[in-house]
Amino acid sequence: MSVITGTRPRRILDADGTPLDIFPLPVDERSLEELFRDLFENHWREITFGPLIQGAAFEFKADEPPSRVSVFDGYLTIAFGVPHFHICIGEHKGPPRAPTSPELARHRRTARAELYRRFGRTCVPMSWGLRLFNGAGEQQITVLLPNPFLDPESDRRVKEPEWSRLALWDKLRARWLGLHDPDPVDRSADWGRPS
Repeated sequence: MSVITGTRPRRILDADGTPLDIFPLPVDERSLEELFRDLFENHWREITFGPLIQGAAFEFKADEPPSRVSVFDGYLTIAFGVPHFHICIGEHKGPPRAPTSPELARHRRTARAELYRRFGRTCVPMSWGLRLFNGAGEQQITVLLPNPFLDPESDRRVKEPEWSRLALWDKLRARWLGLHDPDPVDRSADWGRPS
């Protein structure tokens, strides 16, 4: 599996003008399958997931671990009994009698994966996550990671940040970026000012 070492974030402005630090991740099928298996098999209680696109945010939490995580014809499937989702992370050919065109296969497949941290109005990180985009630049999924500023049960803002909630972020940075020391930027919130 790939590791992108020596990674420094790239600062971009999201569509709404919010600064984001982007950390690129490998997009090969084996790496993405490992990443998603880890998140959904080991951290399903901690994460919120779904597409976050302009005009719509689908924020789902699992009530139990997935009943199945598998890959077939390039599509990763994560099932929770009957409810499930698919993401094209690998080579997709389609059925033999009606093969998928190379252009459509490129459109469907993950072309960009990134860890990100989103900044608040006080220019300090306020949320952390993972995003995947297909070959046309369309968002496939966002996985929101535990947030030190939000109660994990109610999603309401807490009185004091709980920095231990950055453990999964730190673990992902170490595994996928080779960044083993926590980044002080992630714990730099001025809690006295609203974000």
